[in-house]
Amino acid sequence: MPSAVMVFAAGRGTRMAPLTDKRPKPLIEVSGKPLLDHALALAEAAEIPRKVVNIHHLGDQIAAHLADRPGIRISDERTALLETGGGLRKALPLLGEGPVFTLNSDAVWTDHSALRQLSAAWRPQDMAALLLLLPRARAHGYTGPGNFALGPEGRLSRGGPWVYSGAQIIDPAGLSDIKQKAFSLNLLWDKYAVEGRLYGAVYSGHWADVGTPMGIETAEILLKTNT
Repeated sequence: MPSAVMVFAAGRGTRMAPLTDKRPKPLIEVSGKPLLDHALALAEAAEIPRKVVNIHHLGDQIAAHLADRPGIRISDERTALLETGGGLRKALPLLGEGPVFTLNSDAVWTDHSALRQLSAAWRPQDMAALLLLLPRARAHGYTGPGNFALGPEGRLSRGGPWVYSGAQIIDPAGLSDIKQKAFSLNLLWDKYAVEGRLYGAVYSGHWADVGTPMGIETAEILLKTNT
């Protein structure tokens, strides 16, 4: 099981405007708790010892929110937003060696088992990345067609009905082959897919996307009826 988690909290939150004009999206509250704390609860439930949170838009507020939380380190992107791939690469000195969990901070889950489920399915001898997925029926507030097709042995390919939840285990070794400074982890997924090392596991609960103001109500209804 990886011993570190990267929580992505550096986005600009443009889809959440105007709520993010004066508050970063990870501090928007759902059911009385900031989105960032919902994400960190998953890491705490999985007993992951090293936690790293990156910051950019209104990052001072996130840093202040975490100031009295022992064991959480900040990867500062306030001068240059690096996207998920560049952000993970910048944070590697804080995360340590080997595969890591990564977790988006703009979603909620109906229980705290997501990272434990990933850990149980992780096979480092076969996998370079393991993405936690949901069927669209359990991906509340998601409006797209899906992200991946899930093969019979768990291998992933693009363009199927399964929805990526924003939680994964990934080996960051392949980041060294990517020359861009700011880039999405999609580039690394594509590389691992070609190698046959991109896999998926299915989360057993429900999940809600909280990328827009409308998503807040959707998430609160989900938590009220499923927890």
